[in-house]
Amino acid sequence: MWKPDRSIKKPIYQQIADFMERRISFGEFPPGSTLPSERKLADYLEVNRSTVVLAYAELRASGIVESAKGSGTRVTKHKWGIAPKQTPNWKTYVEGGTFLPNLPFIRRIREELRKGSGIIDFASGELSDDLFPNEIVRELLQKQPFQEQLGYDDPQGYSPLRETLVSFLEQHLHIHSTDSSILITSGSQQSLYLITQCLLSPGDAVAIEDPSYCYSLPMFQSAGLRLFRLPVDDRGINPEDIVTLHRQHRIRMLFLNPNFQNPTGSVIAPERRIRLLEIASELGIPIVEDDPFTLTALNGDPPPTLKSLDQTGNVLYIGSLSKIAASGLRIGWLIAPQAVVNRLTDARQQMDFGLSRIPQWVANQFIADGHCENQINLLRKGLLKKRNELMRGLQDIMSDYITYTPPKGGLNLWCKINREVDDFKLLDEAIKRGVLFVPGSVYGSDQDCIRISFARPRFEEIIPGLTHLYEALQIHCK
Repeated sequence: MWKPDRSIKKPIYQQIADFMERRISFGEFPPGSTLPSERKLADYLEVNRSTVVLAYAELRASGIVESAKGSGTRVTKHKWGIAPKQTPNWKTYVEGGTFLPNLPFIRRIREELRKGSGIIDFASGELSDDLFPNEIVRELLQKQPFQEQLGYDDPQGYSPLRETLVSFLEQHLHIHSTDSSILITSGSQQSLYLITQCLLSPGDAVAIEDPSYCYSLPMFQSAGLRLFRLPVDDRGINPEDIVTLHRQHRIRMLFLNPNFQNPTGSVIAPERRIRLLEIASELGIPIVEDDPFTLTALNGDPPPTLKSLDQTGNVLYIGSLSKIAASGLRIGWLIAPQAVVNRLTDARQQMDFGLSRIPQWVANQFIADGHCENQINLLRKGLLKKRNELMRGLQDIMSDYITYTPPKGGLNLWCKINREVDDFKLLDEAIKRGVLFVPGSVYGSDQDCIRISFARPRFEEIIPGLTHLYEALQIHCK
């Protein structure tokens, strides 16, 4: 996040040259590696391209870099004529390994967010600062000082938190469990990672929704799994599609987000839930229910979870505080049979020896003292207000370009663009105008869909953000 200091006398180009020389000397750019193009570095540092040209000229004069037409600017392999010590070819390392990088769209979006340039963020599936219970957490830490020991905690999770979750989940979601059947994780992502790594094998066939948040996670491909899709309509997936897929590919596991699905916002219809559970039981296929949004039901009446209806133990249930309270606490949970919990606990202990006890203690106090229930009530009001403002803006500003179904919960609104569009060019144009969204192709959809999150932007940013997005649509829609 370094930027030139315009308040000092040293010329900007010299500051940039010194900055790049430090990065080269620290090994960020090994001998022979290519530096960012003049235009790209200029955009990143918010300076004129000519300033970067001068900086690179300074580095060339020092013998640190060399340029060739058509090849860009590279770090010299033999600095000042002295053969360097052998340096690892880091390019081959970063392109190796079995854990794949994020999709290019996701990396581009996160790169823009890291710049902190005041961009209006319709992309992040996270709450805005005013929806976080910051004051409550501060009061908890001040009024009830943390007095627990700071050694490694139980790798299955802080025991008082697991006991509190048993009561909370039964009261609010009618999920019956025991503290021994709960594994505390750092969030839904870690739960999914443990499942894909420990309960499945390379080559296994799994089914996900289409479109699906799971499609955007490289962890499935990294685990060597074969992904097959279950189309989602306004009533969720059709359970009979599972029978067809299983007959063709011997599906080993289902990954579903039944309530306020990400990204479409759909809810699986009641009769489909019953049939879904029947089929899973008949075929002996586990269902992984990823449930970040049920408690955000805007009418205050959450639909039932699959776990609460499960009579045969087919459902592995994943939840977290990230979408309803505080993503920064990094607290999630997984409910599963004891044998599964033991297997995943052993794996996570090999990874990190368990979570820090401090955020688990905070989460336990937050839930046990009734603050989480209050937070959910306030959150629903805040999300409803933002959702309505977003829909008003869509109707007033771009109704001729976009159609959608109003979400009844969750943090996102799924839009279909009624014109032909290149989603990469659309995102690029939107970024230039100071607004971010997630293209539908990230979730396996066609290019004519986008996901707009109404939870992250401030209320007063929603209409300006839609205005900028509309301007981008006008340029790139045919």
